[in-house]
Amino acid sequence: MLLKNVKPVSNSHSGSETVDIRIEEGVIKEIGADLKAGKSEETHDFGGAYVSPGWMDMHVHLREPGFEHKETIKTGCDAAAFGGFTAVACMPNTSPATHTRDVVEYIIKKAEKLPVDVHPIACVTKERKGKSIAEMADLKEGGAVAFSDDGDPVYDSQVMRVALEYSSMLGMPIINHEEDLALSRPGHMNEGKVATRLGLDGTPGIAEEVMIARDIMLAEYTGGHIHVAHISTKNAVDLVRQAKKKGINVTTEVCAHHFDLTDEEIEKQHFDTNFKMHPPLRTQEDVDAMVDGLVDGTIDAICTDHAPHAIEEKEVEFIYAPNGIIGLETAWSITNKRLLQTKKLDLQQLMDKLVYKPREILNLEIPELKEGAKANLTFFNTDEEWTFTSKNVRSKSKNSPYLNTKLQGRAVGIFNKGQLVLNELR
Repeated sequence: MLLKNVKPVSNSHSGSETVDIRIEEGVIKEIGADLKAGKSEETHDFGGAYVSPGWMDMHVHLREPGFEHKETIKTGCDAAAFGGFTAVACMPNTSPATHTRDVVEYIIKKAEKLPVDVHPIACVTKERKGKSIAEMADLKEGGAVAFSDDGDPVYDSQVMRVALEYSSMLGMPIINHEEDLALSRPGHMNEGKVATRLGLDGTPGIAEEVMIARDIMLAEYTGGHIHVAHISTKNAVDLVRQAKKKGINVTTEVCAHHFDLTDEEIEKQHFDTNFKMHPPLRTQEDVDAMVDGLVDGTIDAICTDHAPHAIEEKEVEFIYAPNGIIGLETAWSITNKRLLQTKKLDLQQLMDKLVYKPREILNLEIPELKEGAKANLTFFNTDEEWTFTSKNVRSKSKNSPYLNTKLQGRAVGIFNKGQLVLNELR
């Protein structure tokens, strides 16, 4: 297969040159200018699109097993491919929860023929109940890449201490949903002026920050690796920034919507439940802090927290709707708008957040864009204008705040596991 007219972007390519890439049996055979197609060689012209090593989203919910009415591994991977991701790490709030090796192996088996690599994140505690530690070593042997009770925090400090001690022995991160439940519930949006105007119970930023502070201290004490999931407040970023300066083993991620949208959208969009998520949308000051954290390296990775919900679950009063939105298909467009077009980060710096850091955190092999490497590639542009309609949703669910929004920049395809996926708009 010959892929024509692409601009490589990686830690060693700036995207300034246009080349062709020849792939044979899933391996990059040749990279060069004006390569000639063989007699029966399949050829695709990308017309100057960028190509990078395949992107990874380290925080998604694929819902299978147990909640296939929201999403399946197959439809979740379809959404990932449309968004430019060749790898995802999926959270364990399934049914049964991913707290035993057989569930980990089931997920891996279901995804093995799909063009997107699926890496299961297993539970920290049995059944995600926060009481007793899951069989972490066995889960690692089965293929788990990290541990989390995501959707719920590991609330008991002693349980978290033991989990971090195990994590240091196993060389794997604990990913915590940072939420002090006594402070946060029954909040339905960010606590602040907008919530007061709307008469909604709010979740204060301190609920996130208190738990992050605890986990940082426990990570320092145990030597374990704590990864802060979906960070969302200015003070939280400051806590991680100071912890990193002290050399504590802490990493973090931010969702695209948390450096784009504010809590004011709930008022503007008249209680549209597709703007309800957890952590909730925060203030403009918090949004700006997410960008600053990405720029200075405090925030390591960009993710989506892709959380599909069926239409009937979201089409209820705001206070009764579940938290969560889909995000795989729109993440690049939002990242392009907020970080690249504003010149906060350049393409190589963005690839660090999308390609390298997620895999470094999860101790996964990082794809390379060079001859002789296994072809694991994302093709994307930064200038194409398009509208994200329900027809262009590849997820099984449609709960996105960006529906019918005009966007700029799109992932036009991926190549992984010997399969080329071209993303055509519908």
